Amino acid sequence: MNDLKKYDIAILGGGPGGYVSAIKASQLGAKVVIIEKESPGGLCLNWGCIPTKTMLISARHYRDLLRSEEFGIVGVDTSNAKIDWKLLLDRKDKVVGKLVSGINMLFKKNNIDFINGEGIVTGNNQISVNDELIQFTNLIIATGASPKIPNIEGIETAIKNGVAIDHKGIYSLESIPSDIVILGSEVYAVEFATLFNSIGSKVTVITENKSLLQSFDGELSQVLERQLKKDGVKIISEADLNGIKDKTLTYRRKNEEKEISSEYFIYLTGLKPNIESLDKLDITKNDKGFIQVDTTLRTNIDGVYAVGDVNGNLPLAHVASSEGIVAVENILGIDSKINYNLSPKIVYSFPEIASVGITETQAKEMNIDYSIGKFPLAANGMSIAEGETNGFVKVVSDNTYGEIIGVQIASAVASEMISKAASLMQLEATVYDLAKVIHPHPTFSEAMLEAAFSAIDKPIHM
Repeated sequence: MNDLKKYDIAILGGGPGGYVSAIKASQLGAKVVIIEKESPGGLCLNWGCIPTKTMLISARHYRDLLRSEEFGIVGVDTSNAKIDWKLLLDRKDKVVGKLVSGINMLFKKNNIDFINGEGIVTGNNQISVNDELIQFTNLIIATGASPKIPNIEGIETAIKNGVAIDHKGIYSLESIPSDIVILGSEVYAVEFATLFNSIGSKVTVITENKSLLQSFDGELSQVLERQLKKDGVKIISEADLNGIKDKTLTYRRKNEEKEISSEYFIYLTGLKPNIESLDKLDITKNDKGFIQVDTTLRTNIDGVYAVGDVNGNLPLAHVASSEGIVAVENILGIDSKINYNLSPKIVYSFPEIASVGITETQAKEMNIDYSIGKFPLAANGMSIAEGETNGFVKVVSDNTYGEIIGVQIASAVASEMISKAASLMQLEATVYDLAKVIHPHPTFSEAMLEAAFSAIDKPIHM
C-alpha cells in the first residue's frame, strides 16, 4: 500500500449522482476523489438514459421518413427504407463516447482526482481501491442499482443461454430481433417497446399490473397504452409469470395457463441497490434493501450520504444529480434539502409523457380542494402543423390560491415542456400567473396557457 491519500469528500460511483457531486464539491473548495469501476457517467450515460434516447431519436426520424408524404415530400422510396442496426449502435457509441470524454475533461478542469477501479469501504473513514488506501472525512455513496432478475423458474438458464437479457444485453444484439417479449411495465419497458416496435420488431409487453406506467397519471398511461396498441404492440396485463424454458414463457392469466414464444425476453422488472462494497458500514436500509436517507441525503452514519438509485427514492438521473448537489451543500455547511415532489418524470415514447407534482388521483386521496385545467393538443396550432395531435396538457391547482400543484403532459415535446411546469411550481406560481404569461405563437407550450385558462374558467381556443 502507498502513503495514505486524504480527501474532504470521497465519492463512490461516477454516474449522474457521483460526478455532479464531485464537480459541485470542487467548485465549493473541497478536495475531492471520485472512484468508478467502469466508465464515468455510470449506468445513465453508458447503458441507460443517453443510449436509449439516442436510439429512440433515430427511430423517430425513421418514423417521420415513412410518413414524409403527409408533409408534401414526394419522390422518396420509403419501400427500401430501413434501420441499419449496426449503424444505429455505432451512432449511439459515438454519442456516449463524446459525453464520457466531456466528463473526464470536467474532472481535470475542476482538479478532481478520478480513480478507475472498484472501491471497497474498509471502515475507519477509508476506502481500498487498486491496492491503495484512500482516507476521507465525508463519503457520498453513489453506487447506483442493477436490474432485478424476475423470480421465475428457468430464468437463470435463459440468461445464460442469451434468451433472457436485461437492458445492457440489448446493445450486444447482432441484429434487430424479429420479435421480442418485454417483461415489465414502467419507463424502460415502455421506451424499449416503443423503440423496437418503431424499427420493425414484433413486440409484446407482459406485466402483472392492470396497466402500464402505474406510477404516472392514469390519463397519461391510457393515452400511451392506446397509442402502443394502435402501433401494433401487444400488451398482456394482469399476468402471473410462471417459468421460461428454451424460448417459451409460461404465464397464468384469468385462471388460464398460457404460453408465448419469442426470440428474446427482455426483463425490465425493477432494480436492486449496488451495496456489495459497503459491508463494513453499519448503514440503515429500507425494507427493499436500499440505503435509507433523509431529505438532506444523510444516512444514519455521520458524514456518510447516499445519492441516486442506491437510495431508491426516485431512480432518475436528474434526481441523482440534484441529490448530489444537496448532499455536497450539506457537507460544506449550506442548509439544503431536496423536494421530490418537484422532480419531473418522463417517458421518451411516441408521444412523450411527462409529469411533475401531484396527479388528480393523488389530490383526491389527499382531500385537497382542487381544480383541473385540461387542453387537448388536437386544438393546438403547432401540434396540428407538426402532425403530433395525440396528447394533452393537464394542470392541477388548489382552490385556495390557485397554486399549481401538478402538471401532466402527453406531447411530442413533453420532455421539454415539463421544465417550465417545474419552474412555475418551484416559484409557487398560480394558474392566474400562468394565464398572464405571453406565450409565443405557434408553439406546443401554448397548450399549457390554455390549460391555465381552463382551470380558471374556459380555454380560448375551444
